[in-house]
Amino acid sequence: MDESMATWSATALAGAVRAKEVSSVDLLDLYLDRIDRLDGPINAVVTLDAERASDAAKAADAATMRGEWSGPLHGLPVTIKDAIATEGIRSTGGAPELADHVPTYDAPAVARLKAAGAIVFGKTNLPRWSGDMQSFNAVFGTTNNPWDVERVPGGSSGGAAAAVACGFTSFELGTDIGGSVRLPSHFCGVFGLKPSFGVIPQRGYLSHVGAGTIDADINVFGPIARSADDLDLLLGVLAGPPPEAAIAWRIDLPDSTPASLAGQRIAVWLDDPGCPVESEYLAALRALVDRLSDAGAEIEAAHPSVAFTEQTRLFFQLVAAAASLSSPESPDGPGTQLHRAWLEAQERRAHIQAVWADWFRGYDALLCPVAISAAFRHDHTGSVIDRRIEIDGTERSHAELALWNGLIGVVGLPSAVPPIARVAPGLPVGVQVVTPYLQDRRAVKLAGLIADLSAGYTPPPGFGPT
Repeated sequence: MDESMATWSATALAGAVRAKEVSSVDLLDLYLDRIDRLDGPINAVVTLDAERASDAAKAADAATMRGEWSGPLHGLPVTIKDAIATEGIRSTGGAPELADHVPTYDAPAVARLKAAGAIVFGKTNLPRWSGDMQSFNAVFGTTNNPWDVERVPGGSSGGAAAAVACGFTSFELGTDIGGSVRLPSHFCGVFGLKPSFGVIPQRGYLSHVGAGTIDADINVFGPIARSADDLDLLLGVLAGPPPEAAIAWRIDLPDSTPASLAGQRIAVWLDDPGCPVESEYLAALRALVDRLSDAGAEIEAAHPSVAFTEQTRLFFQLVAAAASLSSPESPDGPGTQLHRAWLEAQERRAHIQAVWADWFRGYDALLCPVAISAAFRHDHTGSVIDRRIEIDGTERSHAELALWNGLIGVVGLPSAVPPIARVAPGLPVGVQVVTPYLQDRRAVKLAGLIADLSAGYTPPPGFGPT
């Protein structure tokens, strides 16, 4: 079969399976072969379940020959971030404490992918308890960026984004509490979606020993793929209430059908003194804005009347509480807070959310950076707070890499990331396309239109057609 199919979009692959142009078994064999030949220097896929996947692929092909389809993802082989519980496959959260953990159940989001026809055949790498902007741990080692193995793929869904970029899987399912879908998508040149908070169930999230039974504040599950159409397809499969609420609740996200960028009211917030953006990446963002204006979008430099530093400080306060169970600190240490303090933070967040909602009445979307730069070089010393990265001659904290993501995540808004350009030395970069709460499909649609004017997805050198 044509090896270039490995880097087709999931939408195209699903159509090819349905048209009997390719079999599920052939796709699975293609991905397993590519992982065996090409993943060594990348280390994206850390666990395989090839035998069970092969049986499932054969069953899918038999159904195809009978004219039966299990759903829109029928026969597509996929990998899943190792922070997400997957039945019968080792799922570790990147932590030695769970090195031999094999769940007996699927996270609801994984179950929905399988119900739609996807075949899970492996797990992808991440940092311990999903707690870093890089992807390394004591169980599986370090994942490298396929565009430059001396650099990081991002975190925490770094293995997931690298696997998608390299054509090791049809698509991926990641998690995002501080940019863990958006940052790796930006660094690896693929598409990612951080959905509105609460749209996709996050049960089965392995953030500490015994985790997975409750939701974490700010955290979401989101797809990583090779096209905006894929994000839309996967959103339709994944969105819905948690299983225990499905008896009474429904999630019906509004459709969004802008045929072009012409007339779209797009605000841009490309830089801020609270988190300055590296000059070359900023130039790429400004060039994108020029292309959008030429395409007829109504562009305005604007953002809600919120203080960047105040909102990101609130993010750090709330994310510290959300992640406190995976922290080695004592229960009353600085990583946690009293319930009264958390409620006060909730009140401040509700006020800020109202400001955003009111502001969005005048705009269709907001564009802002994903991070302060393109992918940076590996640095495993100390903690995230201790590490430094040089941006335009100035040392900055690694913690700043989360600020533009935290700005959006803390208020629960959807954010789609398309690839938009490459900067020296040939590294991909993306942009956050932010829309009002529950307008996820608008974010995805606009991300696709933006990608059509930009770089879009291309395989990294050595992973595409030869």
